[in-house]
Amino acid sequence: MKEITLEELLEAGCHFGHQVTRSNPKARDFVFEERDNIQIIDLVKTKEGLDEAATFVKTLGQNGGTFLVVATKKQAKQAVEEEVLRIREELKVKAETNGQTLFYITQRWVGGVLTNFSEVSRNFKKLADLKQKLSSSEEKAKYTKKEIGLWDRERQRLELFYQGISEMTQKPDALFIIDSHLEGLAVREAIATSVTTVAIVDTNADPFVIDYPIPANDDAVGSIKLIVSHILNAFAEGVKSQKPPKVEGEKETAKKESKEKPKAKEKVEIKKEEKIKVAKAKRGKKK
Repeated sequence: MKEITLEELLEAGCHFGHQVTRSNPKARDFVFEERDNIQIIDLVKTKEGLDEAATFVKTLGQNGGTFLVVATKKQAKQAVEEEVLRIREELKVKAETNGQTLFYITQRWVGGVLTNFSEVSRNFKKLADLKQKLSSSEEKAKYTKKEIGLWDRERQRLELFYQGISEMTQKPDALFIIDSHLEGLAVREAIATSVTTVAIVDTNADPFVIDYPIPANDDAVGSIKLIVSHILNAFAEGVKSQKPPKVEGEKETAKKESKEKPKAKEKVEIKKEEKIKVAKAKRGKKK
């Protein structure tokens, strides 16, 4: 896993915090100094938080966990979508997976994605049904143009909100949040459902509500791109290092071999019995 240096963090502008008047007192530990009424984030703490988060995310990928990236702020939308789609394609090709362990939300956090997933997932099914109907010329022939137009309008509305998560079959194992202060609802739902959170935490946010906080500038595009790219690369690396599952035939042969091979204790007992037999035979000869 590639290591991010302090120089790279500095060049990306990760050290710029918020104005002193907008700061959260709980984020003081991450502040290096105040300059011209702007808080400067300690990049050593940023690197520590980034390394811890990347290690966790890599382990998550190795264990086959699902990862949801939440970035609804304007500066982060494009960067997150590009990175997620890049990683998905990479996983499809190199890890021979369908790439559907990584999801994203860039429009608006829909309440209940975590706390009421069973209800929200009904909209996923509705979106899939509409796509299937609109792609079938036979199905469209049964209805009027007005009805088909209404379907397409509903499809567009659902895609706007659920495009990045429509193939999610269960709650994600972890969230990666860009700007934990802005995405307060997502953070509260994650806490309520015990979903692990990784987040870019600026000086206006509370770092103690996040499991793996990364103290950094969450407004600069350069800062967001650098951190998002590093975290998603760590996840991809973890997915690629997964051990392939054993085929049924291999499992059976492994079981047979383990049964056929005597255990260590049994081997010792067999050797002892052989020694006793040899000793008895020698005594018989002497007599």
